[in-house]
Amino acid sequence: MANILEKIIKEKKENLLLIKKEKTLDSLEKKIKNLNFFYNFKEIIKKNNGVSLISEIKKASPSEGILVEKFNHLDLAKMYVDNGATCLSVLTEEKYFLGKLSFIQDIKNKFKIPILAKDFFIDPYQIALSKSFGCDCILIIIAALDGNQANEIYSEALKHNLSVIVEVHDQKEAETALKYEKALIGINNRNLKTLEVSINNTISIFEVIKSHKGPIISESGIKNENDAKYIYEKTGIKNFLIGESLLKSDKPEDLMKRLMQITQQISR
Repeated sequence: MANILEKIIKEKKENLLLIKKEKTLDSLEKKIKNLNFFYNFKEIIKKNNGVSLISEIKKASPSEGILVEKFNHLDLAKMYVDNGATCLSVLTEEKYFLGKLSFIQDIKNKFKIPILAKDFFIDPYQIALSKSFGCDCILIIIAALDGNQANEIYSEALKHNLSVIVEVHDQKEAETALKYEKALIGINNRNLKTLEVSINNTISIFEVIKSHKGPIISESGIKNENDAKYIYEKTGIKNFLIGESLLKSDKPEDLMKRLMQITQQISR
């Protein structure tokens, strides 16, 4: 995974050089001023008393290949919105995840819901670029950036009134994430070295970041409501970013309904 991450970032840098020639920062800022469909991703999750489900729109991944053969981002968005998703996570990386920034704009034109631009943010320029397509939140992957890069992207996102999810994979990264006080923290349950997924990663990392005042999200490897319930029982976390389990499910609507009910089944 470390190698694929390095490869994605190298190609992302090359791709951004081309995009910058096509779309100047000024042109992006002008486009942003004409948009009026932004939402406060962080506050909507923070104020939600129940389970916050960030449902993911993703056609493919490097580890799994094609996830959805008959992929239609608008159909997926409608299904998620109709079944109570709090927010959406939309993959926008084009080569390895077969995503597009235009997916966000398409969805925002039809549905009123906050959207995370799920991509590899390595350059502050990407903040204006992503917001110009209508995103409400961006992702900082601690494992992919050095401290200065992360700080610059975080500051630029806040200047653009975007929410930020700082994603961590281990306790050391979690300690770093605590300095981003206005961010949400996403705990990814995938081990980047072994690619193994364990929801116990959320449990162990939570101990490091439980003082964080922003929402904490558990990401990856949540297969069903029992996994979500286990995480909630151990930590009180009730915010989940779920992609593949919903995308591969025969009845994603039923799974969403069961996930939404976990806090009602447990008295903490």
